[in-house]
Amino acid sequence: MAGRLTRRTKVTRFAPEGPATVREDALAVEEPLEIRVGGTSLSVTMRSPGDDFDLVAGFLVSEGVIWSADQLVSMRFCAGTDDHGLQTFNVIDAELSADTPPLDVSLERHVYTSSSCGICGTASIDAVHKAAHFGRLDDATSWDRALLGSLPDRLREGQKVFERTGGVHAAGLFDASGTLLCLREDVGRHNAVDKVVGWAVREGRLPLAGTALQVSGRASFELVQKAHMAGIPVLAAVSAPSSLAVEHAESAGMTLLGFSRDGGFNAYAGAHRIS
Repeated sequence: MAGRLTRRTKVTRFAPEGPATVREDALAVEEPLEIRVGGTSLSVTMRSPGDDFDLVAGFLVSEGVIWSADQLVSMRFCAGTDDHGLQTFNVIDAELSADTPPLDVSLERHVYTSSSCGICGTASIDAVHKAAHFGRLDDATSWDRALLGSLPDRLREGQKVFERTGGVHAAGLFDASGTLLCLREDVGRHNAVDKVVGWAVREGRLPLAGTALQVSGRASFELVQKAHMAGIPVLAAVSAPSSLAVEHAESAGMTLLGFSRDGGFNAYAGAHRIS
């Protein structure tokens, strides 16, 4: 699967001065993934191939379908081939435990989920707001301000695909000592977060008390909600949050940091956790 993360292509480079030059460049691969539950199609998302089981598991947590490893009985790639008859690994079917609440039909996506927006295609406006299984996050872990300020650089050090392509986002989960627990990259910001959450639920780590999620890009409502659904008390982004993201962080009892770069950041919610 690792070989599918990037693809080489020829580009013509036009500099401000001098002749145009032809060279090779690396592109981040983007392909569709159909997510099924018990044989029923739930969503099609555009993603970077790799860590697909984590992506599916995290998506199910983000949608409020599961919140424990025990609820996820199995996942498997279904038959799917390209024009040359080769397996595409672009369809995954998840089987849930018998005691998992029935799938809410309102979750069904009527169109595909793009790599830029994970809630595009949600069947109803009400379905955008998910009921968090872990409720309000009252995690009392104290976070050192210098440590929080260092997380973007620590995240950047682990972005292997971004180093080659410059075309993917990243999400990294850290504990209060600064240890990187999990890092995932994807063409979609929401997919990178789902892959981290999926890793955590498969490892039986939810709720993720005492952790911080550092993301590239901005802090949207959707990313705050995904962190909340996984029980992550701290979300930090290198760019700005949206107004709804701040409102949701405040109501969820989360700490939300924006413009996290060059060792500093703005705390938009939950500043009491920062020492």
